[in-house]
This record gives sequence, C-alpha cells and structure tokens, in this order.
Amino acid sequence: MRIDIVTIFPEFFSALDVSLLGKARESGLIELAVHDLRDFTHDRHRSVDDTPYGGGAGMVMKPEPWGYALDSILDPLPEEREARLEGCPTIIFPSPAGELFTQAMAQELSAEPHLIFGCGRYEGIDERVFEYAASRARVRLVSMGDYVLNGGEVATMAMIEAIGRLIPGVVGNPQSLVEESHSDGLLEYPSYTKPAEWRGLEVPPVLLNGNHGAIAAWRHEQQLERTRRIRPDLLS
Repeated sequence: MRIDIVTIFPEFFSALDVSLLGKARESGLIELAVHDLRDFTHDRHRSVDDTPYGGGAGMVMKPEPWGYALDSILDPLPEEREARLEGCPTIIFPSPAGELFTQAMAQELSAEPHLIFGCGRYEGIDERVFEYAASRARVRLVSMGDYVLNGGEVATMAMIEAIGRLIPGVVGNPQSLVEESHSDGLLEYPSYTKPAEWRGLEVPPVLLNGNHGAIAAWRHEQQLERTRRIRPDLLS
C-alpha cells in the first residue's frame, strides 16, 4: 500500500518509523511519503491560512497550497470522464463533520492500493478543496468520534495504525486480528497471563483447565457481558 500525508507538521509522523508499521515500511509492505503543505506556497511567509469569508472566529486553510499539493501526488486524469475515478486513490480528510471511523472502515481501506490523508488545521480547509479533490479521486471526510481535535494529524496517525495493521503480513500472527475488539462486532474478552495468582487476584479457573470448548464459551460470554455493560449500542 502507498500512503501519502499532507500536513504542516511533517515531523509529527516520525512515530511511523517504529514498531510494526516501521517494520512494514522496511519490508516494503507500506510505502509512506509525508508532504509539507508549506512547500506548496508561493509567498515569503509560506502562508497556508486566511480569514474566513462571511466573518467568524479563527482562520481557514487556503485552497491554493492544497491544490498544488494534491496535483503533485495525483496522476493525471484520463480524458474519458467515466474512467476518471476508476483505480484512483482515496483521499481522506479527518473532520468532525465526517462519517464515523470504524473497524469495518479500517478493513475496507486496508484493501486500497493508495491512500492520501489531508491534515487540516485551524477552522478547517476551504470547502472547494474537497470539491476539487473529488474531481480527481475518491474523497471521504472521516471523524474519529464526537469530539474536536486541534488538527488532523492525531486522527491520521490513528487511522494509519488501524488500517496498516490489517494489511496482510504486517501483524505476525493473523489470528490475533480475529480475536480482538470489534473484529466480530463485540468488545474483546479479558486476557490473562502468568502467574496464576498475583497480589491476591486469581486468573479465572476456566482458563487453567485446558478445556478449549469451555474456554471459548467463557470468552464469548465475557464479550457479551462487557459489550452490554460498556457499549450496549453495538448489540443493537
């Protein structure tokens, strides 16, 4: 998978050099490029924002740098209009006004050959950037939840982590992806390791008896109980 990130804080993504995603980059499973939006400005102050039309608080990211940045990443479009979006990358703009990011979306996006993340800041990005991007690629505005962050970088990091680990070969034991929260629509069951007794707290006896059928049934019941208690909305 190829991943491009457009941001005014390229140093933020140095964390992607470590852990499993860092190894995935070294092995060629993930190709990552980070682009500084300020490199696509044409004034001496390298300005990427301006005051909003219609008034209001804060600043809005200007369309010009975004247009140049996207042009530098995207391939030229074919002349046939109906073929324009076929095989094009998906551009994801983190936004509290977007669709909710879920494990199902992560699974869907992990099959894409090319993802582009556009990290907004301030009061957001000029709406025309989304309209222009949609003429060149598939565009999705995606929200991490019902809250607001200072910018799109944290959300982009979270999405890349969630998507990247689902790419075949990134996680050493694929079975671990099956037995985790949200993989089957439920929260994950509790996990334990040695010692069997720690500071007066004991591992549930069912996990120690070697009866795999009983263990599977206990784990499923724990998933249901935890989901009912913490995320009852998932059961509906």
